[in-house]
Amino acid sequence: MTSLDQIRNCLEGVVPAFLATSDKDGMPNVSEISQVHYVDPSRVALSYQFFNKTRRNVLETRVASVVVVDPDTNAQFRLDLDYEETQTAGPLFEAMRAKLAGIASHSGMEKVFRLLGSDLFLVRRIESLESHRLEWSRPCNPLSAARRVAAVLNAMDELGPLLDALLDALEQHLGIGNSMVLMLDREANRLFTVASHGYATTGIGSEIGLGSGVIGVAAAEGVPIRIGHLAAEYSYGAAIRSAAGIAENACPETVITYPGLEAPLSQIALPLRPLGKTIGVLFAESLQRNRFSYDDEDVLQLIAESLGMRILLGQSDGRDYRAVQTPQTLDYAGSVRLRHYRFDDTVFIDEAYLIKGVAGAIFWKLASEHAATGRTEFSNRELRLDPSLRLPAQFDNLESRLLLLQRRLAERGGHIQIARSGRGRFRLDVANKLELELEEI
Repeated sequence: MTSLDQIRNCLEGVVPAFLATSDKDGMPNVSEISQVHYVDPSRVALSYQFFNKTRRNVLETRVASVVVVDPDTNAQFRLDLDYEETQTAGPLFEAMRAKLAGIASHSGMEKVFRLLGSDLFLVRRIESLESHRLEWSRPCNPLSAARRVAAVLNAMDELGPLLDALLDALEQHLGIGNSMVLMLDREANRLFTVASHGYATTGIGSEIGLGSGVIGVAAAEGVPIRIGHLAAEYSYGAAIRSAAGIAENACPETVITYPGLEAPLSQIALPLRPLGKTIGVLFAESLQRNRFSYDDEDVLQLIAESLGMRILLGQSDGRDYRAVQTPQTLDYAGSVRLRHYRFDDTVFIDEAYLIKGVAGAIFWKLASEHAATGRTEFSNRELRLDPSLRLPAQFDNLESRLLLLQRRLAERGGHIQIARSGRGRFRLDVANKLELELEEI
């Protein structure tokens, strides 16, 4: 017996589906439908875009039949459906809305295709139809590839190298050449980039607003979001300022360029949700249409779940490291000026923007203590216990914020760097005398 899981490739929206309904008197009606969306092994959702005869029939009889086609093999199936409900918001609706935006863009129907709701149906029966079938073989075993990529998570204990190795493995084993990891700053309702692969610039520190585009919607709704065609409303490159939620009067010097492809044709974003709470997003994109299938979504979701738990376990160093308090005697080579804006913890090194937010507050604390005492050794634990940093009680993403700060300092190419000095400990390496300036506004 054919199962819904076996025919998920028919539900990608590549080939339009045909929906048959009838009114209470048995008068049939057949219409083309943009999207049949896989929900779980027993249910699908159909895109509700217009209040027409089909819609009236569904609400009147609560049954329907839809024919779907596999774009690779031309296999065709008829699904007998029982209507359950219509959802107009939430994870399912947002996932379908993103996918429909891509379909509409591909067909030049952006102004016509607008999702009004997601009609949820129970699949009562699946019937295989006669068709001329084509030979097709899967390019790789997704489960085997997922196993090899996930193995990377157990090979390293430092977050930065782990993320870099993981994104490298996505290309090596899954052929995904453009990817990144972003972490969520829940207080600011933004995600910040901590690792990227395959781009001309790293974009470390670039931001995306919660709920904006594929990445922001995946984080806000806590579900995978993917599209198979370029969709203007989910494009980041040309509209990064609004996508990041940055006000029009924000200082351009504090905006870090988003590293994504200028015109991707496929995108997928997987939320990192250890213990059911979103802490970040694993994102991939491609210049190829329909690059990411339901199988790819499964594989990447498994990897994202493992990555989320790996990051969560790394939040606690498990030891009570005590920071070294002994003043240091250093031979400085010149001086460097640090300027800190208290209202949003923005930090400039000389005249160049470095960082802001919690990472900026952390850096200012380290720099201030070093300037006052010459101290260079610090611990994660003391940062977590410092009330001035206003870290959340749970899921503080401290490791990610330190990684962001470390990588921003490395890209600045200056004489201030952060290096790991032990589990739960790190060192501030300073080659210049620090001159601190505090701005209240």
